[in-house]
Amino acid sequence: MYRIDKPDGVAVIYCEGCYGNTYGKTAHGLVRSTSRYDVAAVLDSSWLCQDAGQVLDGTPRGIPLVGDLSAGLEATELTGKRATHLVIGMAPDGGQLDDRARSTVLEAIDSGLNVDCGLHTFLNEDVEISEAAFDAGVRLRDVRMPPPRKKLHFFSGKIDEVGATVVALLGTDSAVGKRTTAVLLAEALLAAGISTSVVGTGQTAWLQGFRHTIVLDSLVNDFVAGELEHAVWNAWQDGNPDIILVEGQGSLMHPAYPGGFEILAATRPTATILQHAPARLEYDGFPGHPIPAVSRHVAAIELIAPTRVVAVTLNAESLDTTQATEASARLATETGLPVVNPLGDEIHRLVEVLADLHPKR
Repeated sequence: MYRIDKPDGVAVIYCEGCYGNTYGKTAHGLVRSTSRYDVAAVLDSSWLCQDAGQVLDGTPRGIPLVGDLSAGLEATELTGKRATHLVIGMAPDGGQLDDRARSTVLEAIDSGLNVDCGLHTFLNEDVEISEAAFDAGVRLRDVRMPPPRKKLHFFSGKIDEVGATVVALLGTDSAVGKRTTAVLLAEALLAAGISTSVVGTGQTAWLQGFRHTIVLDSLVNDFVAGELEHAVWNAWQDGNPDIILVEGQGSLMHPAYPGGFEILAATRPTATILQHAPARLEYDGFPGHPIPAVSRHVAAIELIAPTRVVAVTLNAESLDTTQATEASARLATETGLPVVNPLGDEIHRLVEVLADLHPKR
C-alpha cells in the first residue's frame, strides 16, 4: 500500500532551470517545509542526482533532484509512495509558464497527477490543459486566480480589535527570504512558549499550507488592505496568539514590486523586521536599479507607519562566513539595530527581541 503523510498528497516539484536561484523560491520553500504535501522529488536537470536540501542550504532532506517527470515518479515509487501532484515551483518575473513547463504539465495530467500552479498563467484557462485534466479526472488549482469580488473584504477598522503583537517581516528586495525567516521565527517562538501565528501573503505560503494566507498579487487593489486586515483578524480569532507574523512582499522602493505599503497601513504592526542581502547592490533581476541603503529603508518604514524596526535579518547569499560576519557588523553600525542571520543558528536572538513585545496575559 502506498503511503501519504500530508493532507493534499505526494508532490513532484517542477523547477527546471530555476532551482538554486531566486526564481526557484517556491520550490525552495516547499523543500524546507510544507504541511500540504509530502515532497518526493524536485525536477531540475541542472542538478541531477543531488539532494535538494543539500543544494539549497547544505542540509540533506532526502529529496532527490531529477531530470524529468518520469524520473521523479520513479524516485517517488522507491520511497513506497505514489505521486499525486505536480506542483510548479518556479516564480519567474511576470509569472508565466514556459513551453517546457507546459509540456510537463500535460505529461503529468496524462500520468494521473493533479497540478497546482502559483503563476499568472492559469491552467484552467488553457483549453488543451483543462480538457486533458477533465478527461483524466484530475484537478487543476490556480493559486493566483483572483477570488470572486463578492467574497473579498474592504478595510473596516477591525484590526484595532486584535490584541496580539503584530510583527511585519519586510525586505529591501524581492525574493530575499522574508517568508523563510517568518517560518523559522514562528518555529522558534513556539519552541520558546510564545504562541504565534503566521499570515502568509503569497502563493508559496499557500502551497506551504500556512493556515491564514491571502495571495496579495491576485487581489483587486481596492480590497488589498481589507484582505490583509481580515487575515490578521482571523489569525487573532483563531487561537488568540501572542504574536502574529505577517509575511512581506517585494520591497517598499522596488521598481517592479513596491510591496509593503499596504501591509504597514492595514495590519498596523507594532514591530517590523527588515531582511537584507548585503551582496545585492541592485534589485534582483533589475540591473541599473540600485538598492537604497538599509538605513533609508528603516527611516521610510518608520515614517510611513507607527511601527518600530526592531532588527535586521541577514540573507548571506554569495558571502562566506567571514564576509557575513563583517556585513553584520557594518549593518549594526549603520542602523543601530541587532543584525541576525536566521539560517546561521541565530534565530534565538530574534526571539529575545520579540519576547519583550508580546502581551503578558
